[in-house]
Amino acid sequence: MLELLYWLDLFGVIVFAFSGALMAGRYQLDPFGVAVLSAVTAIGGGTIRDVILQTPVFWVKNPIYLYVILATAALTIIFIRCPKRIPKRFLLVSDAFGLALFAVLGTEKALTLGAAVPVAILLGMVTGVAGGMIRDVLCNVIPMILRQEIYATAAILGGVLFTFLLYLGLPEHIAIIGAILGALALRLAAIYWRVTLPAFEIIDHDESNK
Repeated sequence: MLELLYWLDLFGVIVFAFSGALMAGRYQLDPFGVAVLSAVTAIGGGTIRDVILQTPVFWVKNPIYLYVILATAALTIIFIRCPKRIPKRFLLVSDAFGLALFAVLGTEKALTLGAAVPVAILLGMVTGVAGGMIRDVLCNVIPMILRQEIYATAAILGGVLFTFLLYLGLPEHIAIIGAILGALALRLAAIYWRVTLPAFEIIDHDESNK
């Protein structure tokens, strides 16, 4: 089980690092900028989670994550010559995979460390969305979690599904896979059909028109 969690975590880091590198390419950043965006996207959420849980930060404890991030950034630079030609939807899809993986794995880690279920689900959401939020802020883009995108909702669904499947007595690895697929399906469906949440809007009327 621990081995499955480790490889899923590494895969999530690769996917998020790739999405960060693609974003850097769209804004024509230099190689250092690519590495920075890849890193903050891949480990930002997990770092915040571990600090809140007062547990050793995962990439400090195991530097292999940093090597994977740097390798992903370098390979993206080498093999993707023109990121602007890649459809934006491709970036959204790669980000969706990282979101689903980290939301569920973050929830699992929080539960393992003794967090209450609502807190674990919230920390799972933070694990999934915080890295992308930092990436978007650095690129001067409104983060997806603050837009109408079904983004944080998918992350919360992953955490809720995981805890519910555990409550039903399913083996942990089945609960993890099922929750990841559920969160991923919701996010991909929202991307494909362009489903968004309703926007909160306040319209200012000119007093002279009253």
